[in-house]
Amino acid sequence: MLDYLIIGSGLAGIAFAETALQNRKTVLLVDNDSQNSSKIAGGLYNPVILKRFSEVWQAQEQLLLVDQFYSSLEEKLNIKIDFKIPILRKFFSIEEQNNWFAASDKVNVAPFLSLDLISKKYEGIDAPFGYGEVLQTGYVDTATLLANYKKYLIENQILLEETFDYAALENKNEFFQYKNIQAKHIIFAEGFGMHANPFFKDLPLDGTKGELFIIKAPELNLDVIINTSVFILPLGNHLFKVGATYNWKDKTSLPTEEGKSELLERINEILNCEFEIVEHFAGVRPTVRDRRPLVGTHPDYERIHILNGLGTRGVMLGPAMAKALHENIELGIPLDKEIDIVRFYKKG
Repeated sequence: MLDYLIIGSGLAGIAFAETALQNRKTVLLVDNDSQNSSKIAGGLYNPVILKRFSEVWQAQEQLLLVDQFYSSLEEKLNIKIDFKIPILRKFFSIEEQNNWFAASDKVNVAPFLSLDLISKKYEGIDAPFGYGEVLQTGYVDTATLLANYKKYLIENQILLEETFDYAALENKNEFFQYKNIQAKHIIFAEGFGMHANPFFKDLPLDGTKGELFIIKAPELNLDVIINTSVFILPLGNHLFKVGATYNWKDKTSLPTEEGKSELLERINEILNCEFEIVEHFAGVRPTVRDRRPLVGTHPDYERIHILNGLGTRGVMLGPAMAKALHENIELGIPLDKEIDIVRFYKKG
C-alpha cells in the first residue's frame, strides 16, 4: 500500500513527492500534463515585493528551505537548476531611491535590501538613477527541473500518465482505492486544474494568466536579473527570459496579441537595443484572493489533502508548503492559520 497518491506533477506535486520520499514514504504521481504554469514560470525567488519594497510573507524561512531543497534535487538528478544571481531593481526617480533606502530601515526587510546604490552601466539599458540590489535571490530553471524529475519518476515507475478519474476513487476508511491502487493519503496538487476536483472545487482558487517571451538581444550585456515592470533574466547565448503579464480574465494557456503588445511596450521602456522574439508562451498561475496558498485536509475526509495556490512564487513557496503539509499529516503539527484551508470553511 502506498503512503501517498499525488495528483499533479508541477512544482507543488514535485515538492510534496520529494519531501515524502526524503522521509522514506512511498509515492505515486498521476498527471495528464494538462497544466503548464510550472513549465513556463519565471522561476525567480525573491524575498521582496518590489512594487512596495516590502517583505514577502515568511521569506527568510522559505529561502532556507529553497537552498536545501533545490541543492538536494541537483545532487539527486545530477543537473544544475538553482542559479544564485542578483536581482537589480531599476530606479526611475530620486523618489524611488529614497523609498528604497527608507524600506531598508525596516527590520523585516533590511536583510534583503543592499544599502549600496548600483550605478554600473549595462549595455542596452539606460538607468540614470541606478539600481537597488535585492539580496538572497536567484532563479530555478523550472523547465529543466520538471523534465528531469519526470524522467526520474518514469524510471522508478512512480508516475501514472493519465487523467485522474475522480469517480474511480473509493473510500475504504483506512485507505483509498483508486482502480488497482491503494493509498493511505491523497494529495491534490493540480494547480488551476483544481476547478474540476469535486472535493475542492468550492475553494476560491483564481487564475492569473501570465505571458512571457524568450528574446534574443546580442547587444544586451547582463549578468544580473533586472526587475522593473517586467523581469529580464539572462539565459546565456544572448537569450533572455522576459515577463510577465497578469490577466485575471483569460483562463487559457494560449499566447495572445494583447499580451504580446503589453510585453513589447514594457520591454521598449527598458531596453535601448535591438531584440527579436524567439518564443512567446503563456500559462495560468493558480492564485488565491487572499494571496496565501491552499494547504490542508478536506473537512469530511481525513485522508484527502490539498497543496495548491502557490501563485507567482511557486519556486519559493513549494518546499515550505510541502514540508508544512507533510509534518501536519505525519506528526500532527498544526498548519499556519494563514495557509490552512479551514479559513474558507464555515465553522459548524
